[in-house]
Amino acid sequence: MPESSQNSQRTSVEFYTVTSHESGQRIDNFLMKKLKSLPRSMVYRIIRKGEVRIDKKRVKPDRKIQIGNIVRIPPVTLNLNNDVSNAPEYLLKQIEQSILLEDKDIIFINKPSGLAVHSGSGIRFGLIETFRQLRPSIDYVELVHRLDKETSGIVMLAKNRQTLTELHKLLRDDHAGKIKKQYQALVLGPWHEAEKTVKLELKKQRGQWQKMQVQAGGKIATSIFRLNTNYSRASLLNVQILTGRMHQIRTQLAYLNFPILGDDRYGDFKANRNYQKYGLKRLFLHAVRIRFYLSTTGQSYDVKAPLADDLQKVLQQLEPESNNE
Repeated sequence: MPESSQNSQRTSVEFYTVTSHESGQRIDNFLMKKLKSLPRSMVYRIIRKGEVRIDKKRVKPDRKIQIGNIVRIPPVTLNLNNDVSNAPEYLLKQIEQSILLEDKDIIFINKPSGLAVHSGSGIRFGLIETFRQLRPSIDYVELVHRLDKETSGIVMLAKNRQTLTELHKLLRDDHAGKIKKQYQALVLGPWHEAEKTVKLELKKQRGQWQKMQVQAGGKIATSIFRLNTNYSRASLLNVQILTGRMHQIRTQLAYLNFPILGDDRYGDFKANRNYQKYGLKRLFLHAVRIRFYLSTTGQSYDVKAPLADDLQKVLQQLEPESNNE
């Protein structure tokens, strides 16, 4: 029998058979939902140590589970006082007001800056947990893709496994361009090219938590940068990404010496402090538009999320250069 105390519980080893409802998920995401009060770092530790097995074989965190797989879930100690918290009322209201479009298959949400897409690593609740609390009547809802906590804009949630699977397929590298994701970024310095395609190899920095760098041998990241408006000491860019690497736009622009204003990880500290006088208190990166076609339903989508008021106010205070078309 599992040992327990007032504040914690030691579970027994479990051999879990994956159902059709769960098929297609990454094993790390599956475990974080299955073991809700277990810290995210511990989930990755038990995977790394080989304590989690799929059909008796060791796995990596990005391994996707399939229907009928037998998942070995090792004994763990759960903190009964560390369960997923309820989102505050103001956030529930904010998310409800941020729904851009919803149908029987997909929900499009204009995520506010500062909200993570999911809980973990000290984050009590994220977008997906908040939405599930907001809509407890929906049997199935999962994140389709991620957006940095600091980045605002469009995030998609799937309301059924079929839609989630097709969208994940469209987001893969070999289907680049099938989902057109457009961002807007305000960068430091004058951008002189009308359009520039950037293709770089990105890797996680050693010894740095959640930070990327341009390095040979990394994963290819491809973005198309188009000039929107030049200001006296900054430029507003339209960005289309053809791959979905972590911090892709932020890393590439910093490498090109056009750091995004308000970026406290890859940006220019002095410039960020200077632009605070214009009201810029966060990363100026926004997922503004997404377009794609779902073959399973025959439905086309073209969803837009205008810049938030705080970012609009920053632009209104900047002086455009006279040579902008």
